[in-house]
Amino acid sequence: MSGARAIPLSVHAAIETVAAPAIMAAPFLLGFGETSAVVAFAIGVILLGLALQAVGPGRTIPLSAHAPFDYLLSIAAALGGLGVGLATGEWGEGIFLVGIGVALASLTASTRFSVPAGA
Repeated sequence: MSGARAIPLSVHAAIETVAAPAIMAAPFLLGFGETSAVVAFAIGVILLGLALQAVGPGRTIPLSAHAPFDYLLSIAAALGGLGVGLATGEWGEGIFLVGIGVALASLTASTRFSVPAGA
């Protein structure tokens, strides 16, 4: 097992399942503006959808596509944060969203996207 890909897919999905609602709720709890709340909520909804179908035999998105979707979502979060910062001048909110993108990219880069035989 490589240290760079140490997180199993099931743990990856569990982390995403917990993180997605937190991402959706954070702008409201932290008093962010509407723009960043919409971006964070959209990122959270998509992340939760990916997480819920990642493991199990009823997978609707092929396992080979999960990592690219995660990377695309991390890029969207980072660009959304940059956009929020530029459009509203609320750089704290923008940095939060960029941080979400970096965290998601790090999680994805650390995950083994494979399942045991017969799963």
